Amino acid sequence: MHVIIAPDCFTGTLTATQAAEAIAEGWRRKAPDDLLSVVPLSDGGPGFLDVLTTSVPGDSSVVTVAGPRGAAVPAALHITADEGGRRTAWVESAQAIGLHLLEVPERDPGLTSTWGLGELLEAALALDVDRIVVGLGGSSTNDAGAGMLAALGAGPRDVLAGGGAGLIATREGDLAGLAAARERFAGVELVAATDVASPLLGLQGASAIFSEQKGATPEQSQVLEGALGHFADQVRRVLPPGTDLLSGRERRLDKEPGAGAAGGVGFGLMLLGARRASGVEIVLEAVGMSRLVAAADLVITGEGSLDWQSLQGKVVAGVAELAAAHATPAVALAGQVLIGRRESMALGLSGAYAVADREEDVEAAMADPVGTLRARAERVAVTWSPRR
Repeated sequence: MHVIIAPDCFTGTLTATQAAEAIAEGWRRKAPDDLLSVVPLSDGGPGFLDVLTTSVPGDSSVVTVAGPRGAAVPAALHITADEGGRRTAWVESAQAIGLHLLEVPERDPGLTSTWGLGELLEAALALDVDRIVVGLGGSSTNDAGAGMLAALGAGPRDVLAGGGAGLIATREGDLAGLAAARERFAGVELVAATDVASPLLGLQGASAIFSEQKGATPEQSQVLEGALGHFADQVRRVLPPGTDLLSGRERRLDKEPGAGAAGGVGFGLMLLGARRASGVEIVLEAVGMSRLVAAADLVITGEGSLDWQSLQGKVVAGVAELAAAHATPAVALAGQVLIGRRESMALGLSGAYAVADREEDVEAAMADPVGTLRARAERVAVTWSPRR
């Protein structure tokens, strides 16, 4: 029996690679004769680059950039070339602006900046690539990518790179270099890879949905919403919106799906000419997942919490959809399963198994994530792998 093991990270406990290895080890204990292919995955958030460097041959390099509060942090670039010779730079935004880079007392999206991501994009441009793919997710920032734009020459650092709250002071003149910054990417395909379809502003936007998990109070979230709205207004004055070719209406980038990703970095990248794409789909294509699934008897995917968010562009949904297209059964292992059987079946899953079946089991699972996931994989192997 050929089994593909392709989980996302178990946020806060295991990387995608660690999760995949734990599942594989547990499976082998009960089904030692099965052929296992371990393919860790990502939706564009933390671990995006680790997954790609493991599965896609290329050259990696590390540069030093400013972290979200200014301290120097290392960030990697992975350069690949396809059969046609197209060179792609893969970038993970979380390596420069990730929430994990800050201790809890340091987390304040009113002050954190995306300047370091701009430095990372500078490094990618210097490598003479044809495409730059930026994985978005897990950010500590809420500045609409303004700091990133400043690092690329769009305007003064002291105005644009002081954090989201400070953007309320932005004026037209502070964005005088925006058109020139955009022009620098004219010959490069720029892709924002994200699982989030949120717009920049509004009840489903960056500030309303994500800023509190980055350290903002409800009152600060409202301040950030106003500051980002003001910033978007100034941007429209400097860089007038284009027209949608189908409807003939003005195209508002702040309302585009994905503009709110990574605290609005999606919006900043769109100002540079980026197109938004599903992070899961990009990763699945890059690792050749369709070919692997077509040749498999079973696919195992997973993540920390299988919940309503899993239904919307996450790794589990992407893997289940691909497996269904090839008529290959797929099951999920998760720290917790918070959706019902009807929802999991609608995803295309033939089964969903929790490491922690009861609330009282969560603490034990967090204390020994490898051991408890491995043990759950053993029990699932007994169900799914034919006994000889």
